[in-house]
Amino acid sequence: MQLVVARIGRAHGIKGEVTVEVRTDEPELRLGPGAVLATDPASAGPLTIATGRVHSGRLLLRFEGVHDRTGAEALRNTLLIADVDPEELPEGEDEYYDHQLIDLDVVTKDGEPVGRITEISHLPTQDLFVVERPDGTEVFVPFVEEIVTEIDLEEQRAVIDPPPGLIDDRAEVASSHDAAETGDDA
Repeated sequence: MQLVVARIGRAHGIKGEVTVEVRTDEPELRLGPGAVLATDPASAGPLTIATGRVHSGRLLLRFEGVHDRTGAEALRNTLLIADVDPEELPEGEDEYYDHQLIDLDVVTKDGEPVGRITEISHLPTQDLFVVERPDGTEVFVPFVEEIVTEIDLEEQRAVIDPPPGLIDDRAEVASSHDAAETGDDA
Protein backbone atom coordinates (compact mmCIF):
# COMPACT_ATOMS: atom_id res chain seq x y z
CA MET A 1 0.00 0.00 0.00
CA GLN A 2 1.27 3.48 -0.82
CA LEU A 3 0.92 6.40 1.58
CA VAL A 4 1.82 10.07 1.06
CA VAL A 5 4.43 10.90 3.72
CA ALA A 6 5.52 14.42 2.69
CA ARG A 7 5.26 17.22 0.15
CA ILE A 8 8.39 18.94 -1.09
CA GLY A 9 8.46 22.69 -0.51
CA ARG A 10 10.93 25.33 -1.65
CA ALA A 11 14.64 24.93 -2.13
CA HIS A 12 16.86 25.77 0.83
CA GLY A 13 20.32 27.11 0.08
CA ILE A 14 22.39 26.30 -3.01
CA LYS A 15 23.41 22.67 -2.38
CA GLY A 16 20.14 20.91 -3.33
CA GLU A 17 18.29 20.82 0.00
CA VAL A 18 14.52 21.23 0.10
CA THR A 19 12.02 21.95 2.85
CA VAL A 20 9.33 19.33 3.31
CA GLU A 21 5.82 19.43 4.71
CA VAL A 22 5.71 16.22 6.74
CA ARG A 23 2.51 14.18 6.43
CA THR A 24 3.42 11.22 8.61
CA ASP A 25 3.55 10.71 12.36
CA GLU A 26 6.72 8.68 11.85
CA PRO A 27 9.15 10.91 9.91
CA GLU A 28 12.19 9.21 11.45
CA LEU A 29 10.99 5.89 9.99
CA ARG A 30 9.69 7.09 6.59
CA LEU A 31 12.04 9.99 5.79
CA GLY A 32 15.43 8.78 6.96
CA PRO A 33 18.64 8.67 4.88
CA GLY A 34 18.54 5.80 2.40
CA ALA A 35 14.74 5.73 2.11
CA VAL A 36 13.57 5.31 -1.48
CA LEU A 37 10.27 7.06 -2.15
CA ALA A 38 7.91 7.05 -5.09
CA THR A 39 6.66 10.45 -6.24
CA ASP A 40 3.59 12.16 -7.58
CA PRO A 41 4.14 13.12 -10.34
CA ALA A 42 5.84 9.79 -11.03
CA SER A 43 8.23 11.43 -13.52
CA ALA A 44 10.07 13.14 -10.60
CA GLY A 45 11.12 9.89 -8.95
CA PRO A 46 11.81 7.61 -7.41
CA LEU A 47 13.90 9.68 -5.02
CA THR A 48 16.45 8.38 -2.52
CA ILE A 49 17.05 10.49 0.58
CA ALA A 50 20.75 11.32 0.97
CA THR A 51 20.55 13.48 4.10
CA GLY A 52 18.01 14.98 6.43
CA ARG A 53 18.18 17.57 9.19
CA VAL A 54 15.97 19.95 11.12
CA HIS A 55 16.62 23.67 10.65
CA SER A 56 14.50 26.31 12.41
CA GLY A 57 11.76 23.76 13.06
CA ARG A 58 11.56 22.60 9.43
CA LEU A 59 12.75 19.29 8.05
CA LEU A 60 15.28 19.70 5.26
CA LEU A 61 16.08 16.82 2.89
CA ARG A 62 18.64 16.35 0.16
CA PHE A 63 18.16 13.65 -2.45
CA GLU A 64 20.76 11.62 -4.28
CA GLY A 65 21.47 13.17 -7.67
CA VAL A 66 20.15 16.63 -6.67
CA HIS A 67 23.19 18.84 -6.07
CA ASP A 68 22.04 22.42 -6.67
CA ARG A 69 19.22 24.87 -6.13
CA THR A 70 17.87 24.45 -9.68
CA GLY A 71 17.44 20.71 -9.19
CA ALA A 72 15.83 21.26 -5.80
CA GLU A 73 13.38 23.88 -7.15
CA ALA A 74 12.35 21.45 -9.92
CA LEU A 75 11.00 19.12 -7.20
CA ARG A 76 8.76 21.73 -5.55
CA ASN A 77 5.21 20.49 -4.74
CA THR A 78 6.16 16.87 -5.46
CA LEU A 79 4.48 14.37 -3.14
CA LEU A 80 6.70 11.72 -1.54
CA ILE A 81 5.08 8.29 -1.29
CA ALA A 82 6.23 5.36 0.87
CA ASP A 83 5.34 1.71 0.39
CA VAL A 84 3.80 0.44 3.63
CA ASP A 85 2.77 -3.10 4.52
CA PRO A 86 -1.04 -2.98 4.99
CA GLU A 87 -0.65 -5.15 8.11
CA GLU A 88 1.84 -2.71 9.69
CA LEU A 89 0.49 -0.82 12.68
CA PRO A 90 1.64 2.52 14.15
CA GLU A 91 3.87 2.38 17.23
CA GLY A 92 1.41 4.14 19.57
CA GLU A 93 -1.47 2.19 21.07
CA ASP A 94 -4.12 4.79 20.16
CA GLU A 95 -2.68 5.71 16.75
CA TYR A 96 -4.08 4.64 13.39
CA TYR A 97 -3.16 4.94 9.75
CA ASP A 98 -5.78 6.57 7.52
CA HIS A 99 -6.34 3.33 5.59
CA GLN A 100 -7.37 1.60 8.84
CA LEU A 101 -10.08 4.20 9.50
CA ILE A 102 -11.52 4.64 6.01
CA ASP A 103 -14.79 2.70 5.57
CA LEU A 104 -15.38 2.19 9.31
CA ASP A 105 -19.04 2.41 10.29
CA VAL A 106 -19.71 5.29 12.68
CA VAL A 107 -22.27 4.77 15.46
CA THR A 108 -23.21 6.77 18.53
CA LYS A 109 -22.53 5.38 22.01
CA ASP A 110 -26.22 4.35 22.02
CA GLY A 111 -25.68 2.26 18.87
CA GLU A 112 -27.47 4.67 16.51
CA PRO A 113 -25.93 4.50 13.01
CA VAL A 114 -24.40 7.76 11.78
CA GLY A 115 -22.66 6.77 8.53
CA ARG A 116 -19.32 5.62 7.13
CA ILE A 117 -15.89 7.29 7.23
CA THR A 118 -14.96 8.23 3.65
CA GLU A 119 -11.97 10.47 4.31
CA ILE A 120 -9.65 11.75 7.03
CA SER A 121 -9.00 15.48 6.80
CA HIS A 122 -5.69 16.49 8.41
CA LEU A 123 -5.98 20.08 9.62
CA PRO A 124 -3.33 22.05 11.53
CA THR A 125 -5.22 21.85 14.85
CA GLN A 126 -6.84 18.40 14.64
CA ASP A 127 -7.93 15.64 12.32
CA LEU A 128 -11.51 15.27 11.15
CA PHE A 129 -13.47 12.23 10.03
CA VAL A 130 -15.52 12.96 6.92
CA VAL A 131 -18.57 10.76 7.50
CA GLU A 132 -21.03 10.04 4.70
CA ARG A 133 -24.56 9.62 6.04
CA PRO A 134 -27.05 7.16 4.53
CA ASP A 135 -28.85 10.04 2.77
CA GLY A 136 -25.61 11.06 1.00
CA THR A 137 -24.90 14.15 3.13
CA GLU A 138 -21.62 14.53 4.99
CA VAL A 139 -20.86 15.35 8.60
CA PHE A 140 -17.45 16.28 10.00
CA VAL A 141 -16.46 14.60 13.26
CA PRO A 142 -13.38 15.88 15.13
CA PHE A 143 -11.04 12.97 15.85
CA VAL A 144 -10.58 13.82 19.53
CA GLU A 145 -10.87 11.52 22.52
CA GLU A 146 -13.87 13.39 23.97
CA ILE A 147 -15.95 12.70 20.85
CA VAL A 148 -14.48 9.53 19.30
CA THR A 149 -14.68 7.22 22.31
CA GLU A 150 -13.72 3.94 20.65
CA ILE A 151 -12.12 2.60 17.48
CA ASP A 152 -12.85 -1.11 17.01
CA LEU A 153 -10.94 -2.40 13.99
CA GLU A 154 -12.21 -5.97 14.44
CA GLU A 155 -15.85 -4.82 14.36
CA GLN A 156 -14.98 -2.17 11.72
CA ARG A 157 -16.64 0.66 13.63
CA ALA A 158 -15.96 3.96 15.34
CA VAL A 159 -18.09 4.88 18.36
CA ILE A 160 -18.77 8.57 18.95
CA ASP A 161 -20.35 10.62 21.73
CA PRO A 162 -21.28 13.75 19.77
CA PRO A 163 -22.12 17.02 21.49
CA PRO A 164 -25.54 18.50 20.66
CA GLY A 165 -25.62 19.89 17.13
CA LEU A 166 -22.66 17.93 15.73
CA ILE A 167 -24.67 15.32 13.84
CA ASP A 168 -28.18 16.71 14.25
CA ASP A 169 -29.90 19.98 15.01
CA ARG A 170 -30.27 19.58 18.80
CA ALA A 171 -27.94 22.50 19.45
CA GLU A 172 -29.21 25.15 21.82
CA VAL A 173 -28.37 28.68 20.76
CA ALA A 174 -27.98 31.27 23.48
CA SER A 175 -27.54 34.94 22.72
CA SER A 176 -27.47 38.20 24.62
CA HIS A 177 -30.46 39.31 22.52
CA ASP A 178 -32.61 36.51 24.01
CA ALA A 179 -31.56 37.50 27.55
CA ALA A 180 -32.45 41.16 26.91
CA GLU A 181 -35.98 40.20 25.76
CA THR A 182 -36.67 38.38 29.05
CA GLY A 183 -35.09 41.12 31.21
CA ASP A 184 -36.78 43.95 33.08
CA ASP A 185 -37.44 47.06 30.95
CA ALA A 186 -37.88 49.43 33.94
